Amino acid sequence: MEDFICPRCRTSKFQNPSLKMMVNVCGHGLCENCVELLFLKGSGNCPECRIPLRRNNFRIQMFEDATVEKEVDIRKRVLRDFVKKEEDFSTLREYNDYLEEVETIIYNLCNNIDVVETNKKIEQYKKDNKELIQKNKGRLGRDEYELEELLDLEKQQEDFRKQEIKNEEIEAEKKKIKNKEALIDELMFSDGNAKNILETFAEKAKEQEVKAPPPKMAQFSSGIQFGRQTQSTFIPIPNDEGPTYHYKPLIFETEGPTPPTDYDILTKGYIKNVRVETEQERAGGFQSSISCMRALQDALSGLYHTKKQSV
Repeated sequence: MEDFICPRCRTSKFQNPSLKMMVNVCGHGLCENCVELLFLKGSGNCPECRIPLRRNNFRIQMFEDATVEKEVDIRKRVLRDFVKKEEDFSTLREYNDYLEEVETIIYNLCNNIDVVETNKKIEQYKKDNKELIQKNKGRLGRDEYELEELLDLEKQQEDFRKQEIKNEEIEAEKKKIKNKEALIDELMFSDGNAKNILETFAEKAKEQEVKAPPPKMAQFSSGIQFGRQTQSTFIPIPNDEGPTYHYKPLIFETEGPTPPTDYDILTKGYIKNVRVETEQERAGGFQSSISCMRALQDALSGLYHTKKQSV
């Protein structure tokens, strides 16, 4: 991915690692230094498209492509007013038409198509749906409600897991202090060899580490576990001593003449009157020889069939 380059001063991230690219509603990027220089009085024209801009509307460019930045900004502005939900429509078709209309408005503004008429359409929509816009701005849609509930559940699980880890750390710390105090008491009041006492306590500590339960696994909302695992979780290969598989070709009773082989179809003119497949069809696995073979099989099948007479 190429570095950001200011179109005016041609400064790049390679030349100035602290370079900050700024973008406005027109979608043309400028570095922070050029913005400060050109918009010193608070307003000015874009060096590329000459659209009047204001200094306080510039923001840090997040995407390398300024057109993407422009579309993101326009989409945010449009969706602040076009906030109707599926519940506001009597049929799914009407809701889909509404979504298509919104995407058409965004596309026109992004590509400078009928900008004046599109803005008039937006203003008219805001006037006609003023009360509904205010009402829906504070109302979450069905999908958003489900997402909020899912995020709350995951947050609760994460908090519970953190609390469990904290409690385990506290218990482990208490156990270490207790073992340390027991070791000190043994060294102070026992008549045994201090070296043997230390070795005994070290062996006990190793045994406790071995007997310690494995760390609890956490998982994502999709059920996929994450975290450090102490042992492999692969499913063992089944050890079946039964008979091995032997392929047996299928034999179809067509009750008719034997159809030509694939080689005959390609060499004996069977596909002269069959449309040749396109590149897209060939990529999808379709071949004209296959369709010709199927047609011949259907035509020849059952020609020798005779009705069995009942005795």
